[in-house]
Amino acid sequence: MPGFEKVRKNLEAHGFDVTCFDTAAEAADYLDRRLDGKTVGHGGSITLKELGLLERLQSHAVVRSHWLGDSFADAAAAPVYLTSVNALAETGELINIDGTGNRVASTIFGHEEVYFIVGINKLAPDYDAAPVAGPQRGLPKTPGGWAKDSLRRPGDKCYDCKSPERICRALVVLWERPTGIGRAEVVLVNEPLGY
Repeated sequence: MPGFEKVRKNLEAHGFDVTCFDTAAEAADYLDRRLDGKTVGHGGSITLKELGLLERLQSHAVVRSHWLGDSFADAAAAPVYLTSVNALAETGELINIDGTGNRVASTIFGHEEVYFIVGINKLAPDYDAAPVAGPQRGLPKTPGGWAKDSLRRPGDKCYDCKSPERICRALVVLWERPTGIGRAEVVLVNEPLGY
């Protein structure tokens, strides 16, 4: 698929499986089929919400999520974990920043399968160009970066703001598929998803 050749090659060289889709609807259909009958956890993802995937899965899979009243530990105990990333470098690095740590922990250890669903808007030429900022949550008391004015701009980075409402507390960069997880697949979508 145009635009994904370089990142696909680099991700595969780093031990990740990669699938590419033109549309979010195609990616959602693919994941809906792949995850039939499985127990799936997630730690909160606007990308998944935009895909409408969680609602679809609830009809034929077990979904564990704090968004559905489960604990973070329930999602972490699921054999399959769904997440996105804050940024993906074409050189193959997956970059995630987190406040609680549940999402980043689950990308490193404990699951039989991990799926990273990534929209084209998260793609950067390399690690240094990747916009590493916490998810936009409209936190007016967060003084730093783009959360202050609720806008995310290319190249924005979190910095050590010391706010008690800070959501940028842990940064994980995956250079290779961690040996603490089983199969890891990056699902690339040629449409913007999440932020």
